[in-house]
Amino acid sequence: MTPPIPVFDGHNDFLLRLVRNPAARQAIWLHGDGNGHLDLPRMRKGGFAGGFFAIYIPSPQPHDAPDFEAMMNNPPFDLPLPALIRHEQAQPVALAMAGHLLWMERAAPGAFRICRSTADLRACLADGVIAGIMHMEGAEAIGPDLDALHLFHALGLRSLGPVWSRPTVFGHGVPFRFPGTPDTGEGLTEAGLRLIAECNRLKIMVDLSHLNEKGFDDVARISDAPLVATHSNAHAVTPSTRNLTDRQLAMIRDSGGMVGLNFATSFLREDGRQSAAMGWEPVLRHLDHLIAHLGEDHVGLGSDFDGATIPELIGDVTGLPALQDAMRAHGYDTALLRKLCHENWLAVLDRTWGG
Repeated sequence: MTPPIPVFDGHNDFLLRLVRNPAARQAIWLHGDGNGHLDLPRMRKGGFAGGFFAIYIPSPQPHDAPDFEAMMNNPPFDLPLPALIRHEQAQPVALAMAGHLLWMERAAPGAFRICRSTADLRACLADGVIAGIMHMEGAEAIGPDLDALHLFHALGLRSLGPVWSRPTVFGHGVPFRFPGTPDTGEGLTEAGLRLIAECNRLKIMVDLSHLNEKGFDDVARISDAPLVATHSNAHAVTPSTRNLTDRQLAMIRDSGGMVGLNFATSFLREDGRQSAAMGWEPVLRHLDHLIAHLGEDHVGLGSDFDGATIPELIGDVTGLPALQDAMRAHGYDTALLRKLCHENWLAVLDRTWGG
C-alpha cells in the first residue's frame, strides 16, 4: 500500500466546536469526543499535516428560522442571509477563538504548532508536527479603523476573508443559492479597500471564498498579492453562488494564486443537494476542471471540515487517504498528488508572505 501524502488543508471550522463547548475542549482536542471531523488523534491517523483554522462569528438564530438543511436538500433554494454583526459584538467571540487556538498549541506541545511563516510550516512538515495558521472567515471583529487587524496580526493572524456570505462593513458575500451566480451585489466599501491594502502591507493573505463577484474584482484590481480562494469549487460544474466562474479561475491563475477544493457536498454535487450520499465522481470532476483552468500548480484542498456536510466516502479527516487513493485511481501521479496535498499551499504562501 502506498503511504499517504501529508495534507495541508485550506480551511476548517474546528475552533467553532471549541468556542461552543469550552468546558470540554481538552476532551475534544486531545482525545476526541466522537463528534465532528477533526481532533488531534484523527488528524494524526489521517495524515493531516496542518491547515488554516478559522475564526468565525456565528449569527444568532431566531426561534422561527427556516430549516436550512431541508432547504439545501431540496433545490432550488435561496437561503436568507443574516444581518451584519458589528465589531463590538464580534470581538469577544473572535478573541475567545484566537485564545482557543493558542491553547491548542500549549495543550499539545511538540504535536501542534501555530505557524506565522512558511519556514515555520516547512519545519513542522519536517518534524511531523501539525501546523496551524490563524485565519479569519469574515472580518466582523475588525472595526473600520483597522486597529484590531494589527492586534490579531500580533496574535498570529496570517489569512483573512473580508466576508462570510453575510455583509460586513467591508463588503458583501454571496448568499447560499442554487442555482445562482456569484454576481449578487455591490463590491467592496471604502473601508474594504483600505482593509485589503493593509492586509497587503502586513502580508496577510486575502481569502476570496464567500466574496461576491464585484468584491472579487475589486480585490483583483487593488491587491498586489496572489488571488486565493481557500475553499471554493468550479461554477461550471456546480452552479452554486459559492463557486468560482471560469473567468475568476483565469484571474486567480494569472495572479499566481490558487484554489482549495471544498468538500462541502452542496458545492460538489451537480444537483446542488447537501446529501452526503455520493461517490468520488463529483470530487474528481471539480479537481479536473480546476486543474484544467488553473494549472496543476494552483490547486489544493480546502476541506471545510467541521463547517459543512462532506461526502460519506471521506467521512472525517481519517478519510484523506481514501481520497488520495481515488485520485491515484483516476490517473493522478505522485508528483501531482504532492502538489495538490501540500506543495502548492506552501508555494502560494511563499509568494504571499515572502518566505
